[in-house]
Amino acid sequence: MEIGKKIKEKRILLGLTQEELADRCELTKGYISQLENDKTDPSIETLKIILDALGFSFSSFFKEDENIQIKFSEEEQLDKDYGDYVQSWLVPSAQSLRMEPIYVILRKNGKTDIDYPHPGEEFGYVIKGIIKLHYDNREEIIKMGESYYYKTDKTHYIENIGEDEAHIIWVSCPPNF
Repeated sequence: MEIGKKIKEKRILLGLTQEELADRCELTKGYISQLENDKTDPSIETLKIILDALGFSFSSFFKEDENIQIKFSEEEQLDKDYGDYVQSWLVPSAQSLRMEPIYVILRKNGKTDIDYPHPGEEFGYVIKGIIKLHYDNREEIIKMGESYYYKTDKTHYIENIGEDEAHIIWVSCPPNF
């Protein structure tokens, strides 16, 4: 395991600069740089100080990520029919992750439920059909091959205004569906 590389990944994940991490640990920025570039190895005591500053225990830091599922089969997807639309959760464990991708099939003349303001952002890409996005007092027509992106601080929903089904990839961050 490349300890320095993993420390750098965790530091960046938390949005810290090398200098900020060094300050939290009472170390120098140069030492953090050497450590992250695997030019030096920390003592166990120094590593504990760094991991505490990053919010990790020894066990969580050294746990290998090899068993994390990165591919999901169609059989693992969860589908739910809401009448006007069918929603498929593409990643079964997405509720515990930072974003939630879903696949929506919006039937002819169908509408999604109204989604009231909540923290987050949403992105959608229209694979097939034409929809109308209702966002607060705005309405946007979005055709096949086009996408949308907005903060979820306003009431929003989509409706199918085409002659056939509309198919959309919809991503919510954080998970909301």
